[in-house]
Amino acid sequence: MNLVTGATGHIGNVLVRELLAGGQGVRALVRSGKMPPALAGLDAEIVPGDVLDEDSLERAMRGVSLVYHLAARISLATWPDRETERVNLEGTNNVISAMRRSGATRLVYASSVYALRKPANGFRIDETQPFDVLHCLGAYDRSKARASLAVQSAVADGLDAVIVCPTAVTGPYDFQNSEAGRAIRLYMQPGLKFTVKGAYDFIDVRDAADGFILAAENGRRGETYILSGDRLTVREVVHLVWQATQGWHANLEVPLWLAYWVAGLMPFYANLTNTQPIFTRYSLDAICSNSHFSHAKATRELGFQARPASQVITDAVRWFQQGPAAEVPIPATMPKTAI
Repeated sequence: MNLVTGATGHIGNVLVRELLAGGQGVRALVRSGKMPPALAGLDAEIVPGDVLDEDSLERAMRGVSLVYHLAARISLATWPDRETERVNLEGTNNVISAMRRSGATRLVYASSVYALRKPANGFRIDETQPFDVLHCLGAYDRSKARASLAVQSAVADGLDAVIVCPTAVTGPYDFQNSEAGRAIRLYMQPGLKFTVKGAYDFIDVRDAADGFILAAENGRRGETYILSGDRLTVREVVHLVWQATQGWHANLEVPLWLAYWVAGLMPFYANLTNTQPIFTRYSLDAICSNSHFSHAKATRELGFQARPASQVITDAVRWFQQGPAAEVPIPATMPKTAI
């Protein structure tokens, strides 16, 4: 039996789908007593619980051998965020503690490439880069770096665990409107849009979920694996979205200094309108920093493959166009991309 925390999230619900498709039993930890839309119709065992409630975790782990810990709080804040730290770090420590008491034998932990130290532009980022608490872009990165170090410490103390670091995830089954999904939906709308210079690495959510399963099956104890796809510029992403949509589209590229100035006002606008910021200083920092990632280790040791990012963006657009009820097949094999 597999336990998946964060099962209603983007990677989480697709991971549940892939595990079920492979004939494996799945227990999904959810905070609400209602059936989440992301898991509706799936033959998974839904159990109530919270990563901040250690007793509920221990109950959920009874009879479980493998734990996929994906539950996390996403934050675009550049300042300290106590709740993000609590969920991402304390929650991970609770999972580790519950595993030791329940007898669950293996942990696959969802970290993030944001938690790794980034060398200067021009250098490819791989698993030789350590988790870096001191040079983080924001609260989310810092909390994931600390949680990853906690997992590594638990490994040194005897835990069988593997750490997985996906890049920017997008694609179908985006029920909770991920950050990448929100950007894609924005650019799907006709009209003039503003862009900036920048780029990032995108991975399909189905490839990411497949990478987690491969890490569980083939990952070496204590190792970290980057799951990356293709690096696309902001302009390339926008044009891929427009190719898959109809209507009049145009973009105006604004200088970064102006984008950062506007980003400084975004939190105030979001508070006034009770909406999420379209972009923040954190998101600008992310697309302007080094985004040259290598999944060579995951390919070599796990057998991981990633489909082209152009297909990833197109499939995400099509899923949003068709609506959450759309069924998207998860193929058994996927084309390989350059590393």
